[in-house]
Amino acid sequence: MIPLPFLKDKTVGVFGLGKAGTSAIKALAASGANIVAWDDKSTCDYSLEIEKWPWQILSYLVLSPGIPFTHPVPHKVVTLAQKHNVPIICDIELLYLSQSHVRFVGITGTNGKSTTTALIGHIIREANIACQVGGNIGISALELSPLGADGIYVIETSSYQLDLLDKTRFNVAILLNVTPDHLDRHGDMDGYIKAKNRIFRNQTSKDVAVIGVDNPHTKKIAASNVTSARMIPISAFGKVDELGLGALPYLPGAHNKENIAAAYAACSALHIPHEKIITGIQSFKGLAHRMERVAEKNGVLFINDSKATNAEATEKALLSYDKPILWIAGGKAKEGGIEALKPLFPRIECAYLIGDAQDLFAETLDQNHVPFVRCGTLDKAVKQAYEKARTLSKATVLLSPACASFDQFKNFEERGEIFSNLVKAL
Repeated sequence: MIPLPFLKDKTVGVFGLGKAGTSAIKALAASGANIVAWDDKSTCDYSLEIEKWPWQILSYLVLSPGIPFTHPVPHKVVTLAQKHNVPIICDIELLYLSQSHVRFVGITGTNGKSTTTALIGHIIREANIACQVGGNIGISALELSPLGADGIYVIETSSYQLDLLDKTRFNVAILLNVTPDHLDRHGDMDGYIKAKNRIFRNQTSKDVAVIGVDNPHTKKIAASNVTSARMIPISAFGKVDELGLGALPYLPGAHNKENIAAAYAACSALHIPHEKIITGIQSFKGLAHRMERVAEKNGVLFINDSKATNAEATEKALLSYDKPILWIAGGKAKEGGIEALKPLFPRIECAYLIGDAQDLFAETLDQNHVPFVRCGTLDKAVKQAYEKARTLSKATVLLSPACASFDQFKNFEERGEIFSNLVKAL
């Protein structure tokens, strides 16, 4: 847990009692802060309705990233904080304020940021450098451990979290790509891009900005003066093939070349020797729920890509495996559904549809002459996909939903874990 001694005897408001809010309360309480907290759906020992908070003396409002900050309309707690000139931040900002003597690496992008974050953390640890990995990747920033000046924090940052950073400075800031997502929370594409660009906020000429240039939006950003840091452009079509990495079964697909390039650039900027970076990449076993190799049974490969919550992420998975693919898809649909995947439909032997989106996806697949089965639930989809796969040669059963998970599961992690358990039980 991160100590926050600068907040001893200060009064801090925490809104939202999910992972980030709960860890913030624990860290604040351990540091001797006075806490008021609220959540529209749950309570804790510090719960107090926001209208009754001592707004005049609040040092900060720690806002959970899921709470609307600007769009579609600011939450009432945001309006109250702004009215009383209370700084609105998130747990990553508190981590930085406590540990600003440590080097920080920040990673963002619509797709690929979790794999890149985990890969960078793995390389740093393999190089025997003290490292903590957290943020949007699943471990709340304040649950990390304090580090000495030689340590490195590797922090995945979502657009929601970036909106809530003020003084945080990333010594290495990475922007992989930007495609339409979360537009309801940022107003439009310009608002979303503006949030992503905040990862470069506070950088100086001593810092490094790593920006993907395969994406039209980030290519334009790379050509702008968005940061005063030294800029390193990276591409999946660059020099990755010249590194001599060999086969990387846990980092399949062209898109992972972009992740590898970003990780290599970041670790080089941190002065990790080339040989140690290569060794780290080669020994990386992948990220749970992101094209995770679950098992191979009777010649059938099972891939857990539950983290693919939009069509762009699923596109990467469909491109990464050879035909025939038995595709399990569905859940709570994102805007645009799976229309963007039409060029890849010939790779699909059959689709097994689940969740709220199954009728929507069935309509799209039917129009494009792709065989499909409405399964409704994941257990039925796994069973039927395996039965079909066993009749084929070198088939892949791919869970890559192109949907959020909230219709049937708590989160994509639970969805992926259930899939893995179902596969192991076959």
